[in-house]
This record gives sequence, structure tokens and C-alpha cells, in this order.
Amino acid sequence: MKKEIHPDSYRLVVFKDFSCDEAFLTKSCAQTKDTIVWEDGNEYPLVKLEISSKSHPFYTGKMKFVDTAGRIDKFNKKFAKFSKKAPTE
Repeated sequence: MKKEIHPDSYRLVVFKDFSCDEAFLTKSCAQTKDTIVWEDGNEYPLVKLEISSKSHPFYTGKMKFVDTAGRIDKFNKKFAKFSKKAPTE
């Protein structure tokens, strides 16, 4: 690794995918307030992920159905007033 090219905050960080409960330790500059005790007994900063290569359909080959109906209904209710056309004379 070249000297003096990485920021001062470059350190070991745990990334945890909460959708499949998998975690991995790597170096990163990601800012976080959470910490976790890793398998080696040391405490590291924790970055929470919703999706990673362990849960993404492209890498796993499995499709995951996400409930988007609630999102669509919420969107339609929010913007319903804009879809009504003004009366034409």
C-alpha cells in the first residue's frame, strides 16, 4: 500500500447485511456511530447494509420478492390530487 494516499480515517470496519445476517471485515473510510465485537474479540465500527453480495439476486441466483404494494399505494395517495384534470369548458 502506498504511503500518504489514504485518508486518516481509513481503518478496519465491519459491514453487516441485516437481510441475511452476514458480516465481513474490511478496510473503509465509512463514517458510523455503531460498533460491534468481531470474531477475533476486538471492537470495530459497524456499517449496516440492506443488501450485499450475500443477499443480492445477481450473486445468489435467487429472486427475492419485496413488498412494493404499500409503496405504490402511498405514492398514489400522495399524488392523487395532481392526477385529477381541471374541468374544461
